[in-house]
Amino acid sequence: MVALIGAGAWLAYAQLGEATIDEETAFIIPSGASVSAVADKLEAEGLISSADGFVLRARLFGSDEPIQAGEFRLTPGMSQAQILSAFQSGDVIRRFVTIPEGMPSIMVWERLMAEELLTGEIDVPSEGSILPDTYSFERGQSRAELVERMQAAMDRYLAEAWAERAPDIAVDTMREALILASIVEKETGKPEERRMVAGLYSNRLKAGMLLQADPTIIYPITRGKPLGRRIRQSEIAAVNGYNTYTRVGLPEGPITNPGRESIAAVLNPAKTSALFMVADGTGGHVFADTLEEHNANVAEWYALRRERGEM
Repeated sequence: MVALIGAGAWLAYAQLGEATIDEETAFIIPSGASVSAVADKLEAEGLISSADGFVLRARLFGSDEPIQAGEFRLTPGMSQAQILSAFQSGDVIRRFVTIPEGMPSIMVWERLMAEELLTGEIDVPSEGSILPDTYSFERGQSRAELVERMQAAMDRYLAEAWAERAPDIAVDTMREALILASIVEKETGKPEERRMVAGLYSNRLKAGMLLQADPTIIYPITRGKPLGRRIRQSEIAAVNGYNTYTRVGLPEGPITNPGRESIAAVLNPAKTSALFMVADGTGGHVFADTLEEHNANVAEWYALRRERGEM
């Protein structure tokens, strides 16, 4: 009897087959694939011993959940039951793309177009429409779908932050907040300065002063890419929709994709009377309330640059 039971178990095992995964393998299930088609593909790739056995096991012991499309990670030691469960749960391999704070849309476009596992063509997204963050995606996902997620994330965050804005800020709309936040994002390399820079520019906006933000000179020239040289006097004097040396108020649109912290800084700026700032040589700035104080700070900055051999 024991021998008979053992023989029966062996026969059943032989009919159902086994997983034969020797190393970690990425396995792709196309959209609409049936269990039979998936089993045939598994056998053809040497990942199971019997397609018929896999299908029989799925019918006898599998759940009623359908197999999901996508890319799955199969590892040595997985049983056929575990493989089937992974396919039914949709436990696909997720990859990630990071959009840093302050990355302009032309460079977002370049990054997405360079990702070979994404599909489809896209136009350069509207400047300021992308929320910098790390986003997951699956092999074969469309670039357009990923951009839509990035833009929806910006819309959500901007609306949430706007609802928590401080009273008497310098901007009247979410669009204006986004534009000013893009300037703050480009103007300081120190996160702890964001609210102070936002406070300074808010003061200048309220006073009707020119913002005189260097990144707004560069944006219409490069669309956000590095200029790679010093700004020319002719560019400082250029009249266009962005240059805040010749245009009172905000630029006509964002000059990059600002992150959450820069948006939050604009909507809750530091309470300051500062109207001027100049670089301090460490990536930050020295702030001043008066032009006289500012000129003294500029003189110190120029002296430092001469010491460094930059002038």
